[in-house]
Amino acid sequence: MKTTTIGLDIAKNVFHFVEINHMGRLLRKKQLKRKQLLAYMAKLEHCVIAMEACGGANYWAREFEKLGHQVRLISPQYVKPYLKGNKNDYNDAEAIAEAAQRPTMRFVPVKSTAQQDIQNLHRQRERLKKERTALVNQIRGLLAEYGVVLDKSVTAVRKGLPDILEDAENGLTPLAREVFAELFDELQAFDKRFKRCERRIATANQENETCRRLDEILGVGTITASATYAAAGEGKDFVNGRHFSAWLGLVPGQHSSGGKPVLLGISKRGNAYLRTLYIHGARAVLRHTANKDDCFSRWAQAVLERRGYNRACVAVANKLARIAWVIMSKGERYRPATTA
Repeated sequence: MKTTTIGLDIAKNVFHFVEINHMGRLLRKKQLKRKQLLAYMAKLEHCVIAMEACGGANYWAREFEKLGHQVRLISPQYVKPYLKGNKNDYNDAEAIAEAAQRPTMRFVPVKSTAQQDIQNLHRQRERLKKERTALVNQIRGLLAEYGVVLDKSVTAVRKGLPDILEDAENGLTPLAREVFAELFDELQAFDKRFKRCERRIATANQENETCRRLDEILGVGTITASATYAAAGEGKDFVNGRHFSAWLGLVPGQHSSGGKPVLLGISKRGNAYLRTLYIHGARAVLRHTANKDDCFSRWAQAVLERRGYNRACVAVANKLARIAWVIMSKGERYRPATTA
């Protein structure tokens, strides 16, 4: 029998895989070390290799594709229903292979190295932002113990802390001033690293043709454009714009029964970071549509008046995501809405 699908359970050093034919019958099980994996796969006839979309999966997918194999990455939540018996590595691999053979299964696009480079910058940017916010909150909390209160923002602490350190009448002890001076130096270091990270993102954005075209969209700036490319590439894995917006979780969830459709709030599936960026971009768009008379602005204002601010933000974000898909997948340029 010809092997059609391999289910591979990946780990750091030990890999388990099973081979099944087109009828789903198990042919072979095998355990390999990390150093043996590529050499073994190179000896196999070209087949489908299925893996869970987890850490390291994109690297192995690219390597297997170089060998001529077809790779399918599956979200772990879609593999779980196919797991039979107790959980072990071979059963996991068999469940992956069985899930990959389902005709309606949804697969995760394989990221290129360029996408992963940009994604790494965004992950670093988010981490720095969270750590800087935590530092600012600690500074504000510690100052409050001395009766000194600062507004709740990074800018307020950045501007106000030097004046506090120079004020000899605010009740801070010499030791406290020394500690807060060190915290201020740490905050400045965070600012420098954060700006350096954003410059790298901007540079990567200018060097990528897809990112440059996405950057032209109303409400989509450098950060959102590069994050979109990092997550979705050129959008070729999505059928249409609605598929892309649904992947971002910007469409209604559903809980229907008995032939009665029941729509809920947005599903919030997929990439939460990217969805947040599109929502923020939609808020910026809504702030500037009130004084405009083009078709898009009139539509956005009509939704705002009819459905309220939050629903209008989601509707505009959904529209921006659909536009972004067209720009990515069709290779087109953004054409601003005209006045009718």
